[in-house]
Amino acid sequence: MSEPPAKRSKMESNTAPETNPYLAHRQEYQNGNGLSNGASGVTGSVDRKEHPLNGMVPRKVTVDQAKKIMDGEVNPFKNLSAWSSNYKKILEQRKGLPVYQKMQEFLSVFNENQIVVMEGQTGSGKTTQIPQFVCYSDLPMLRGKMVACTQPRRVAAMSVAKRVADEMDAVQLGKQVGYSIRFEDMTEQGTTFLKYMTDGMLLREAMNDPLLERYSTVILDEAHERTLATDILMGLLKDIAKRRPDLKIIVMSATLDVAKFQKYFGDTNPTGLAPVVKVSGRTFPVETFFTQEPENDYVEAAIRTVLFIHQAEDEGDVLLFLTGEEEIEDACRKIRAEGEELANKGMAGPILAVPLYSSLPPHQQQRIFDNAPPAGKDGLPGRKVVISTNIAETSLTIDGIVYVVDPGFCKQKVYNPRVRLESLLVTPISKASAMQRAGRAGRTRPGKCFRLYTERDFVKELEEQTHPEILRSNLSNTVLELIKLGIKDLVHFDYMDAPAPETIMRALELLHYLAALDDEGNLTPLGAIMAEFPLDPQLAKMLIVSPEFGCSNEVLSLTAMLSVPNVFMRPASQRKEADLAKAQFSHPDGDHLTLLNVYHAYKSNEDDAKNWCWQNYLNQRSLAQADNVRTQLKRAMEKFDLELCSTAWEDRNYWNNIRQALTCGFFMQVAHKEGEKGSYMTVKDNQVVRLHLSCGMDTTPEWVLYNEFVLTTANFIRTVTEVRPEWLLEYAAEYFDPESFPANSETRRALQRVLDRKLGKVSSSGHGKDRKEKKDRDGKDKKKKRKAE
Repeated sequence: MSEPPAKRSKMESNTAPETNPYLAHRQEYQNGNGLSNGASGVTGSVDRKEHPLNGMVPRKVTVDQAKKIMDGEVNPFKNLSAWSSNYKKILEQRKGLPVYQKMQEFLSVFNENQIVVMEGQTGSGKTTQIPQFVCYSDLPMLRGKMVACTQPRRVAAMSVAKRVADEMDAVQLGKQVGYSIRFEDMTEQGTTFLKYMTDGMLLREAMNDPLLERYSTVILDEAHERTLATDILMGLLKDIAKRRPDLKIIVMSATLDVAKFQKYFGDTNPTGLAPVVKVSGRTFPVETFFTQEPENDYVEAAIRTVLFIHQAEDEGDVLLFLTGEEEIEDACRKIRAEGEELANKGMAGPILAVPLYSSLPPHQQQRIFDNAPPAGKDGLPGRKVVISTNIAETSLTIDGIVYVVDPGFCKQKVYNPRVRLESLLVTPISKASAMQRAGRAGRTRPGKCFRLYTERDFVKELEEQTHPEILRSNLSNTVLELIKLGIKDLVHFDYMDAPAPETIMRALELLHYLAALDDEGNLTPLGAIMAEFPLDPQLAKMLIVSPEFGCSNEVLSLTAMLSVPNVFMRPASQRKEADLAKAQFSHPDGDHLTLLNVYHAYKSNEDDAKNWCWQNYLNQRSLAQADNVRTQLKRAMEKFDLELCSTAWEDRNYWNNIRQALTCGFFMQVAHKEGEKGSYMTVKDNQVVRLHLSCGMDTTPEWVLYNEFVLTTANFIRTVTEVRPEWLLEYAAEYFDPESFPANSETRRALQRVLDRKLGKVSSSGHGKDRKEKKDRDGKDKKKKRKAE
């Protein structure tokens, strides 16, 4: 696969004209009054006096100056080439957006204030237009800097960047306008000046650039979604603003809790409130319908409603909200099949069903903007149906939507720190989300919203707002990033909503056991490297220690496979065939090794990947993504001089070495078999669990390590591999000290038996010499110490 462009390195603010393409028309500023009169001429048909940026001073640009460039003949950001006809067509569309009418007010407030809150209703155009307005006023390219615009989701970052690149008449996406998401950086050093990125990527950049020096303005878009990364960024940016008076910050939100943002960022303002610019949306009335009774199967009810709309309602596209990829793809198939049947019977026109979710490739995401199919032979209108996760609530605007079908659910991350359980659960949405969804139907004309729940449930059961992610997440990765940023007082960090102290303590505990933090809470050398990997701490630890076991190449592949959506496909109508196909890759020792077998087989059949994946019921998109992730992680390994090595295939320890590396990262996710009925008890947290049905092991080993805790009708552990208790005692001696378990627990007795057997002793108490042995069992000289015993 071709490598993405290298990441942009910091350019000094006094970059010379000959090294900065945007400075070709000038040599210096004079007393802050724009371009110097002695500036050199410009190559091409436009001389220096006619250059569009002539006389413009960063952050003093007027709306008339900006509009003059937009309506001019040449593109100042692309070698003074003439604006294309497509640019002029799009510009006319942009002028119709509500936010365009607010350009003068926005530039006035932006130029005069360091921090601005932007309240823009969905469909106002703020996500695409405000960053462009900033570029015209801030002129970051003249100082070798960039404007960053964060998005909560990767789909939005990619899609919006493409749209804005078109609007700015850029040569191609990744040049003047680019994006950066985890494992993919589509920017060009020295050329990109407007970068859309996920909030998590900007947070990671801050670890190596604590003052975000490469940026002149940072825009936090969709701040009302209150993702974990956005909440942490808000606290960091408040602090950075005090140390960098030249940094501008814009917080953009839908009409939810704007006053809270104003107050949070208003510390330095005499009024105690940050200034706000308000933009209304371009909406029409939306008629809302509720069901009379709750629906037992919301997916089937949603499909039924879509087909009813297609048959009975006037032309106009449909937006259906579902919770995840599996639901969405299943609904797409059924809508296509039943829609085709209706069309063949002459009961409805042709139908186009297109999915939208985060892991969808960019070229497939763009299909949501396709036109509805033309009318059929009988004149019945064609219709487009977009089936999406909640990304379509606010992050993306799809013109042509007239009907919204809202079952009232979404997937949310939920974390219980007491049992260290983080699950992705299907939960009811909030009233705020329901209002956002309904608003999508009134973008271009009056619309209708069909809510598949009762009006009573809407009023009585739905909460007003969605809880911020920081209050319902495992914070281990966030705590590691904050400590890497030099923030020690995690309890008193300037959170907009502070997480529970217990959640922070659990994160610190995990990082301590992983040896990422020392006893004083400082980063260890291992922890400093772990923080640099865009992975959960357990995966990062496993990968970093893998060279010690001679299996870093294999663990690299396994980590990539664990970082992408499920590779196994199991269609409802072909489950037996899919299970047989999966069985050929199955490894008796566990699912992690099965994943490795799949990856190796995929690489061996890469020349015919599409056909091979189809025959073996594997998701080609996920496997290709895993290959890309592996390439990025391999670069990180090389950056830290971590050896890339493999144990010889014929070596009997080949698989054991991989399992030992796994143990080093995931020893806190281990379960011990209890009784003969196949149930397990998670170590320390004491949750009774069973192996998930997708588990490929034929046996039920005494000790297993798991990747995921699944909470459905019962507690299950998924992606499971057998581990040996000797490894737990060797690589996590403190965590698995038998004396740290209740005296009467089966886990303690099992660990003590292993320890006694290992030491050649017979003891049932777990005291005396055994206790001393545990303390001695640590450090590089442990073999020597054991011999002395």
